[in-house]
Amino acid sequence: LMLTCSIVLYNNDRNILLDSINSFLNTDLDVKLFLIDNSETDDLEDIIKDKRVKYFHNPINPGFGASHNIAIKESIILKSDYHLVLNPDIYFEKGTLDKIYDFMEDHKTIGHLMPKVLYPDHSFQFLCKTNPTVFDLFVRGFLPDFLKKIFQKRQDKYEYKKYNFNELIFDIPYLSGCFMFFRTSILEKVGLFDEKMFMYLEDADITRRFLEISRTVYFPKAIVYHHHNGLTHKKIKYKWITVKSAIVYFNKWGWFKNLI
Repeated sequence: LMLTCSIVLYNNDRNILLDSINSFLNTDLDVKLFLIDNSETDDLEDIIKDKRVKYFHNPINPGFGASHNIAIKESIILKSDYHLVLNPDIYFEKGTLDKIYDFMEDHKTIGHLMPKVLYPDHSFQFLCKTNPTVFDLFVRGFLPDFLKKIFQKRQDKYEYKKYNFNELIFDIPYLSGCFMFFRTSILEKVGLFDEKMFMYLEDADITRRFLEISRTVYFPKAIVYHHHNGLTHKKIKYKWITVKSAIVYFNKWGWFKNLI
């Protein structure tokens, strides 16, 4: 039995990154970690010395999904049971991975799982979503705040705001890419991340593909902490990246049936 993991790096804060790496390695499970470094230099190569860690320097920076695919291909070759896609700004306590692993072993119909995700101050991050529509993405990405309020009920429904996320396990159609715990055998069937998406919505796309042949589940009994900088909402550059990913997404899943 084996759990592999990939973290994509890009000029990261060393302390935050180390917290993430050490969180993953702090387990009795048989684990292997792939660090895919898209930074211009390989300054982060010495971040940790551990025989369970393999470092790749990949300065061409092909994007989030394409970078994780490098590690996923390795995990398939290694025949790992599970593969974790992990953000470099997430940390968690010892035993968290074991809890998820045991749950997945007991529930073979689940292909993809996301735990409860909190900010460092322990407030909740609403990362469970319905499948995106053109309208929802436009409202979230481009409307000013005073206009967004008009569609507040709809936005709350998009993020399952009325659900009790403390205890109940839910089947969710769109799970965030910050912590994606995949069953590798299902991942092999649905295919890797769509490399036409540089960043954003590749998590919506892959969850939707998983959902065609397995369950995709929110699991609150395991908790992780996510610093989360929310770049999409702050800079025009990242909005444009999101738009390009959305075009790829809706070309695949349909514009009109996903319009409103």
